[in-house]
Amino acid sequence: MADVSHHRGDLAGHPDASEMQARYERVLGGRDVVLVDGPVFLVGLYCAASPWIVHFSASQPALTTHNLILGVAIALLAIGFTVTPERMYGLSGAMCAIGAWLVISPWIVGAGPDAGVVWNNVVIGALTFLLGALCVAVAAKSRRTPT
Repeated sequence: MADVSHHRGDLAGHPDASEMQARYERVLGGRDVVLVDGPVFLVGLYCAASPWIVHFSASQPALTTHNLILGVAIALLAIGFTVTPERMYGLSGAMCAIGAWLVISPWIVGAGPDAGVVWNNVVIGALTFLLGALCVAVAAKSRRTPT
């Protein structure tokens, strides 16, 4: 009877191992921040929907429009990071700037915001800034030439 069981082992001895590794590198395209795309998208969606989730759409109409526009912009950045990462990770710094702006925007755009509105934007802004800083750090690390 023939041995049809599959032996699991190291692929280093596989004749096509180097070709499979090269293909894997081509498919990923040097993307090191794959796990950040999803959280950036979710932060953008939450930012856009937050006026209705936190219930300040009626009391802060200017901040409602502001958060909607910035949330859509953040979500579009995440989609860009996914579709063309080698071109879009240069905009990670812009995401840091958006995060910083979101932190201070309740006092500049809003009209007497309450604590819930302030905390909402501070948390969204901090997350956006941190995710942008992570993208900047990893993109800078991947651009360095190996020594």
